[in-house]
Amino acid sequence: MQGEPAHLPLGHLPGTRYPDARIEVLDKKRFPRQGNAAVERIATGFRWAEGPVYFRDGGYLLWSDIPNNRIMRWLEEDGHVSVFRTPSNYSNGNTRDREGRLVTCEHDTRRVTRTEHDGRITVLAERYQGKRLNAPNDVVVASDGAVWFTDPGYGIDGDYEGHQDDFELPGNVYRLDPASGALTVIADDFTRPNGIAFSPDERLLYVVDTGITHGGPSHIRRFEVENGKLRAGLVFAGSFAPAMTDGIRVDTAGNVWCSFGWADPAEDGVRCYAPDGELIGKIHLPEVCSNVCFGGKKRNRLFMTASTSVYALYLNVNGALRP
Repeated sequence: MQGEPAHLPLGHLPGTRYPDARIEVLDKKRFPRQGNAAVERIATGFRWAEGPVYFRDGGYLLWSDIPNNRIMRWLEEDGHVSVFRTPSNYSNGNTRDREGRLVTCEHDTRRVTRTEHDGRITVLAERYQGKRLNAPNDVVVASDGAVWFTDPGYGIDGDYEGHQDDFELPGNVYRLDPASGALTVIADDFTRPNGIAFSPDERLLYVVDTGITHGGPSHIRRFEVENGKLRAGLVFAGSFAPAMTDGIRVDTAGNVWCSFGWADPAEDGVRCYAPDGELIGKIHLPEVCSNVCFGGKKRNRLFMTASTSVYALYLNVNGALRP
């Protein structure tokens, strides 16, 4: 809520009472609020938290602290926070593949990698047609093993989240074929493609364009997916200007959850859109939110990376199934 300081204690935020006023319900029938659940701050002390991913088999959350060049880990059992990997090559987006392996977008090395179960790092993609990728940003793995990722290039805009470097390619959305290893551009009409997520049945793909940072649009587009290709890339939600969204996830009901911020502080947080594109609810945070993911033992807990901190909220819905 507006006026709250950024540096808050862990746990429930000051002034919390049930129902939490930070959860704004716009459609009582469709917004999956859990009545006696409130926004909690579970970790803090970062420069720009991004790329959350939950490991149900390990009971922990990972996320990138990009400017500090590290990946952090939070244990759900006791709330312990530790460094999972440093240096992380200024990692940004993270996800898991269907074998439970960590897949990461790295700004500094301009590549997408996979962490094997024994800890070895496998490079999945770093060049397209002989040219270096810009700085992969966010990633999702389909049920067939294909790796889909965005490459807007924020990591080579300067030295804070990577390093200053030249762009060799446009800001594309890519698909890495699991059988052949071929990398294909599946969308080339974005200014700065960012967050990416599938619908539960993988028939739809949602991609954020944060092009507002470079004179372009600020919205979410939705594509139909067929045989590894996209069609009908219409605007699903937006325009958000002067604000923008960044990271997105989808729940089992098909609702789209997206980070929100960068304009009115009273609107910083997370928005939830029904499958038809109607805004049905908001979660207000005291910081600009970068990304979200579902986790917890029942996949009913929304984790939100927001500037210097990580927040969590139990919901009456489950995240779309991932390892």
